[in-house]
Amino acid sequence: MDEMLSMEHALQQLATLIRRHAPNTGTYQMAISNLSVMHATQLSEPLESVYQPSICVVAQGAKTATLAGETYRYDSSTYLVTSVELPIIGRIVEASAEIPYLSLKLSFDTASILKVVEKMNWPASEGSETGRGITVNQTSPALLEVIIRLMQLLGTPEDIPVLAPLVIQEVLYRILQSEQGALLSQFATSSSHAYNIAQAIRFINQHYDRQLPISHLAKSVNMSESAFHKHFKRVTAMSPLQYQKTIRLQEARRLMLMESLHASDAAFRVGYESPSQFSREYARMYGQPPTRDIEEFRGST
Repeated sequence: MDEMLSMEHALQQLATLIRRHAPNTGTYQMAISNLSVMHATQLSEPLESVYQPSICVVAQGAKTATLAGETYRYDSSTYLVTSVELPIIGRIVEASAEIPYLSLKLSFDTASILKVVEKMNWPASEGSETGRGITVNQTSPALLEVIIRLMQLLGTPEDIPVLAPLVIQEVLYRILQSEQGALLSQFATSSSHAYNIAQAIRFINQHYDRQLPISHLAKSVNMSESAFHKHFKRVTAMSPLQYQKTIRLQEARRLMLMESLHASDAAFRVGYESPSQFSREYARMYGQPPTRDIEEFRGST
């Protein structure tokens, strides 16, 4: 009972802090590097983006993250962790003017995770077990307490350069203590398959517009093709080819929506040599050809 009251009080405190720094609807980048907060008063349309390694903590409302048809729901009792870059469809599913959706996202890198893991003196990873690069975990009073201290630093900007890195390290420590902590640590441990897959994912995201043979990707991380394919699918819920295709099509859709590119120009920009192939694969993913999809999306929003 005491823990429930502690959680409720902490969530109220976090909601107040988020409202203070995000007084109106929208996403706000904070003075602390890699920290952003969101305030929304309406349910949202599905929004595609590549989630970076990060933690998302919700103070009010709820959101879903969909990866290759798998949907993860998180709210004030849970938090979302992504360990690698993943093409996610995010959607706010609980929000209103009276009780807005309020959340924060803190991005991190593998070096920061490894620094904490080394201090925890965990046994070396065997490298044989990998899991999804996205997990939902139960929020704890200890995690909320350190998240609140991180947000409070925004009120004393002069403290941020010295104290923020220490508090962020504590946030990562609390995540690593969770039921999924050992899985997260593998993405920062160079002897693990998860680390190798994370390296390959980073390369694909940097070069998604090129032809990337599986044999070359596997060789670049010292894995056999069969092992690479198996562990890649465990982490991302899709094959390397499907992953690259998803990244390409999401980026093409963004270019058409945000930069008003013609479908054929967007296709070439993301690496397609044939506009007809692009149109076929786009329709397979989004249910209709590019031009019609963009027109309907703009109309609906």
